Amino acid sequence: MGKKAFHSSGECPTFFRMDAVQQEVTDIFIRTKALLQGHFVLRSGLHSGHFFQCAQVCQDMPAVERLGTLLKQKLGGLAYDTVLAPAMGGLVIGQEVARQSKSRFIFAEKENNVLVLRRGFTFRPGEKVLVVEDVITRGGRVQECLDIVQKMGGTTVAVAVLVDRSAGNAKFNVPTYSLLEMSYPTYPADQVPPEIAKIPASKPGS
Repeated sequence: MGKKAFHSSGECPTFFRMDAVQQEVTDIFIRTKALLQGHFVLRSGLHSGHFFQCAQVCQDMPAVERLGTLLKQKLGGLAYDTVLAPAMGGLVIGQEVARQSKSRFIFAEKENNVLVLRRGFTFRPGEKVLVVEDVITRGGRVQECLDIVQKMGGTTVAVAVLVDRSAGNAKFNVPTYSLLEMSYPTYPADQVPPEIAKIPASKPGS
């Protein structure tokens, strides 16, 4: 399937390499009303006319199970001992991937606006870790997780995400796997197009 063009009206984001898996994932997001349109302030501080509200998907456990299966299949035979997810967005899909792979699951959470491991979570020296997130734009929370693993003596083997809305531009020092790549415009607060700016901005979270 070819790419869908994005129009300035915000009607349709651009999809890259839309194969059968990406089509299925897109259908799941649409069916669960997880793909929102309006005026949103992203975690990065940028504004957008589209937002992935992954919490909507997480209400539907069969959908979560299917997304976990597809993400695990994407990883192939990759070996890992532990799945690490950043709270809150990565918690549900991270735990599902860990459940299906029968791996340990832990999470990082904010403390003084910085992701940290709490609750006695640690890594063995060289422990193989898979970082799982729901959506990345710039990948800041994923990078924080990578830094935590390195600092605590573990080894991150890969990053796995449901949606890469950077269209592959978010780069890490380990392989990155995503089920869906999307690209739609984001804007600094003082450069939001009038058709989006007229809509009250919201921060829906993920």
